[in-house]
Amino acid sequence: MNKKSKPRKRAVPKSRKPGSRKAGSRARAKSATDLKNTVSRSAANPSVLQYIPWSSVPLEDLTPLLQRQFVVGQEIMAARVLLKKGCIVPEHSHHNEQLTYILDGALKFWIDGKEIVVHAGEVLCIPANMPHKAEALVDTVDLDIFNPPRADWINKTDQYLRGQK
Repeated sequence: MNKKSKPRKRAVPKSRKPGSRKAGSRARAKSATDLKNTVSRSAANPSVLQYIPWSSVPLEDLTPLLQRQFVVGQEIMAARVLLKKGCIVPEHSHHNEQLTYILDGALKFWIDGKEIVVHAGEVLCIPANMPHKAEALVDTVDLDIFNPPRADWINKTDQYLRGQK
C-alpha cells in the first residue's frame, strides 16, 4: 500500500453492528472462492467401509507349520499369520513396506545383517526391498501390515512360503 492510498473499510452486514459476532460462529463463512481448490473427502477417496471379523476370514494352510488370513483395503493389507514353533519363513524381499506386530509368541528375524527377536507386544518396521527371514521360536501369532497390498499373496504366487521354489 502506498502513502497516498487510504485503507479500505471492511463491509459489515446490516444485521450486525461493527465489532459484534454471533456467539459460537466464525468471523466469516467460507465462500465458494475459498473452497475452489479443495476436494471433498468422498471425491478424493471413493473407498468402501469394510467390517470384517477374523472369524469370517478362512485360514489358508501354506505348510503344516504356517497358516494365514488377510484382508485387503485400497492401499493397505492386514494379515494374521499363525506360525508353529520351528516354522521358517525363507529369506525374501518385496517392494511393500511391512509392519510386523507380534500378538503372541516370538519371531527371530535375520535382517540387515542382524538377528532381532521380536516378542509379543513389539513391532518391527521393515522397509521396502529389504531381504529378511524369520523363525518362530514358539507358537506365534503375528499381524503383518503391508503397503501396498501383497499381490503375490492375493494371487497365490508366493511359492517361497508354500515350500516351493
